[in-house]
Amino acid sequence: MAQDNQLTPLSTDPIETYEQFLEHSEADRQPVATGLDRIVKGIGHVVMWANLLLVAAIVSQVSLRYLFSQNYPKLDEIQWHLYGFATMIGLSYAMVTDSHVRVDVFRMQLSRHAQRIVDVIGLLALLSPFIFLMIDQGYDYFYESFRINESSDSPTGLPYRWIFKAVMPISFVLLALAALARLIHDLHALTTGPAQEREGRKLRTFLWGAIGFAVATLALSTLVEPTEEKLVIAMFMSFIGLLFTGFPVAWTLAGVGVGFCGVAFLFDNDLMLWTGLDSTLTGLDYLTLGAVVNRIYATMSNAVLVALPMFIFMGLMLDESGVAEKLMTSMQRLFGTVRGGLAITVTMIGIILAASTGIIGASVVLLGVLSLPSMMKQRYAPTLAAGVVAASGTLGILIPPSIMLVIMADQMALSVGDLFMGAVFPGVIIGALYLVYIFVLAQMNKDAAPVPEGATRPDWNAVKDVMVAVLPTLALILAVLGSIFMGITTPTEASGVGALGATLLALFNRKLTFPKLKAVLVSTFNTTAYIFAIFLGATVFSYVLRELGGDELIESVVTGTGFGPNGTIFFILFIVFVLGFFLDWIEITLIVLPLMRPIVNGLGIDIDGYGVIDEPALVWFVILVAVTLQTSFLTPPVGFALFYLKGVCPPEVSLIHIYRGIIPFVLLQLTGLLLVFLWPSLATWLPSVAY
Repeated sequence: MAQDNQLTPLSTDPIETYEQFLEHSEADRQPVATGLDRIVKGIGHVVMWANLLLVAAIVSQVSLRYLFSQNYPKLDEIQWHLYGFATMIGLSYAMVTDSHVRVDVFRMQLSRHAQRIVDVIGLLALLSPFIFLMIDQGYDYFYESFRINESSDSPTGLPYRWIFKAVMPISFVLLALAALARLIHDLHALTTGPAQEREGRKLRTFLWGAIGFAVATLALSTLVEPTEEKLVIAMFMSFIGLLFTGFPVAWTLAGVGVGFCGVAFLFDNDLMLWTGLDSTLTGLDYLTLGAVVNRIYATMSNAVLVALPMFIFMGLMLDESGVAEKLMTSMQRLFGTVRGGLAITVTMIGIILAASTGIIGASVVLLGVLSLPSMMKQRYAPTLAAGVVAASGTLGILIPPSIMLVIMADQMALSVGDLFMGAVFPGVIIGALYLVYIFVLAQMNKDAAPVPEGATRPDWNAVKDVMVAVLPTLALILAVLGSIFMGITTPTEASGVGALGATLLALFNRKLTFPKLKAVLVSTFNTTAYIFAIFLGATVFSYVLRELGGDELIESVVTGTGFGPNGTIFFILFIVFVLGFFLDWIEITLIVLPLMRPIVNGLGIDIDGYGVIDEPALVWFVILVAVTLQTSFLTPPVGFALFYLKGVCPPEVSLIHIYRGIIPFVLLQLTGLLLVFLWPSLATWLPSVAY
């Protein structure tokens, strides 16, 4: 995530703290840029309420279907209209708040002055061409729809589809204004900024790094013969190299895609013969690249992805509902006399929250705010305390409902329900491994997790308090996952019902106030926007990569290892694990995972689908990747759970404590991965019996 050096939270409210990590204020106060910021933010603060309308539309659709036994296509289309509208407008909001995902390993070491130089170059060279393409081609896409007065494909659907398609060029005009504001801020600060902005490392390190990447690219390109394959290698290496500049991942993907489309056009037209390389026949040019507009529209109108903002809203609202505080208080009494009882409590709350939210940042912040001060007061080892909070907070990305599984299902053309059910046992197994490890460690090393002073044995009142705290949350989980597993609702419909349920739970606990509702909507709007931005960038990147023949090259490299079917799967998982040290799960899911589909299908692995699951080997493989990607949140230097945790840690918990503390939990995650690898039925049996 984009981040600055401010690591101390300014609020004890988990959602406000989470939002502080997402949004980063701009110190420069240039009037024109500040005015543009206000305009874009003001529009965003109005549009974000569309997510509340989306909840109402989904719940209405489910209610009307069961009341009148009819489907209403207009409501279906309203849902993805609201989703597309909110996510596309959110792009500009994420730009002015600097909420995009970055690889900040080296960027954080640079002076603010050097960071601004990197951003100016990135805005001009990477983002500007993409924005121009999308405004130009997006307008043509809208105008053609307007010219023919396009309506819904369904006779009972919505008229005037061109209104929705107008969102595309309008949203990119807003993004252009937001980018212009950031460019003005950076240029103004570069010339008039305070001397403190020059404190830190200069760009010399990046220059040497660029030379190193260029040499590595040339060396790798000698391994292949066709010019197209050399361009594929250069494209991947350019993307990886530019990632380490710290420029937002979404716009790096888009910019590299547009740039290499231009390079391919030059090679196609014999304008690069001076390089000594043969010409190509890729067919890439400005107009063919405009085809990504149609793909982006398909993403805007994707009914599966409508579940994304709803599950995000549900998780954030549940964090605000006060459920976790009740669970922490009651369960600590229940395990008060057990060594490691507080750590066990945190893990169990992490498992419960994971089954109702998929927002890792918010979960880690919430668990850290609630438990770390108490752990330090009870003299827990800082390494254990940090490891427990970080690892427990990451369970939400695997245990359904998970936004990662929603995106994986969309990218791999699989059933969301199958992946949700396939992830249940692996998620629970990893949670159980955490609990066993904590209990054994506490017994072997009594200083690591001592019994708190004055602890008393639990009584029936403690058990009753736990039940009172747990039952509402379990009811919400049952309403969401149970309705999916029983076929009562689609995952998208269940996400809307879950969002409403979490809101009612907050209202029941007297935690729902207008400021908190607004905070949840802002965080939902912002989080969905930066995820969607990576969707857009990955769409451009993947399109150009495929036209260059990248799919075939990657398939030949992976299948040419000679490891056999199981060995190839293990090799892919190893690559994903290593990539997780440097990339976020979103980029890996959108770029790497789809490339693996034909490879896995071609391996001929016989996985028992019990006669029900269409592609059991693919379901098993995706669950393996999901478990592997869970480790990416804990592995430095880019482990986002570590960053969020550091932001809420007491002073006595250092970054070294965090790094040391997560090692056992990463090993436990890999143990869980091995179990699913050896026994595929852990991922395929439940989906086979659920329907």
